[in-house]
Amino acid sequence: MIKDTKNSFLLDLTERLSRSLQDFEPERAARHVGFLMNFQQPDGGFSGRRGGSDLYYTGFAVRGLALLGALDRPRCAAIANYLKGAVKRRSFNLIDLTSWFYSAITIQTRSGLVAFDGDQDSVANEVASALESFRRADGGYAKTHEGGAGSTYHTFLAVLCYEMLDRTPPDIPAIARFLLARRRDDGGFVEIGPMKQSGANPTAAAAVLLNRFAAIDGEALRGIESYLQSVRGVEGGLRANTQIPFCDLLSTFTGLLVAHDLGLSGVIDQEACRRYVNQLELSGGGFRGAAWDSEADPEYTFYGLGALALLA
Repeated sequence: MIKDTKNSFLLDLTERLSRSLQDFEPERAARHVGFLMNFQQPDGGFSGRRGGSDLYYTGFAVRGLALLGALDRPRCAAIANYLKGAVKRRSFNLIDLTSWFYSAITIQTRSGLVAFDGDQDSVANEVASALESFRRADGGYAKTHEGGAGSTYHTFLAVLCYEMLDRTPPDIPAIARFLLARRRDDGGFVEIGPMKQSGANPTAAAAVLLNRFAAIDGEALRGIESYLQSVRGVEGGLRANTQIPFCDLLSTFTGLLVAHDLGLSGVIDQEACRRYVNQLELSGGGFRGAAWDSEADPEYTFYGLGALALLA
């Protein structure tokens, strides 16, 4: 398991964003903590806008609470209890596996509480084996066991899991080739091979991994910058692709992150972007997903907090 969070993009990102929010107004932070805690269920997990506890939303609630320095021991104990039960009840798709593993590692590093049974080496081997069950012949990782081809986003998640295991993914050159094959003429990247329209989020996922693999050359970097500039919206944030007229918080956060990490200062108008993100914040806590959205949830609240941290 990971010993130094700096070796994990996802865990290090949490620490980086948390440091940037240290000067967040206490009352404002408390509203968001309260909002997130409203989604906690009796079993210790967190729900989305509807339904009961869900690993996906639990992962985002844990990330949001971590950014705000609000993962105290009682909260960690309740979440650990949920995670222990969840791993026994179901087989995971790749998103659920990543959500469970990130939450378990975060709870352990914050509180010392273990959210799984068995010794760490055995659990690490089981996670690695589960990850490889999603590996496909094209070099990428699929969303489900039924998926026949790799996806950019799920390949991103698999690599992040390996980093949290403190292990190197098998055959990194094949992963890099898979990602580069998803690049399109507009400089962006697509989620799956047949797609022709690049998207902000697969572009961000591919850019992060290629950067970590030291596999971005000048041409690719210029293409990523050009593509992200093309999805800037009049609202101040970023759009999911060039065909969608409105900005959304997910695309804005991922675009901000890539621009920040790759030194693409010309991609974002900081003031306009900050105004856009602040407009999505609800007075009682939480963030909506876009201007058209009427509700908030743990996922978009993490994106909102993360975006403000990157803009700080």
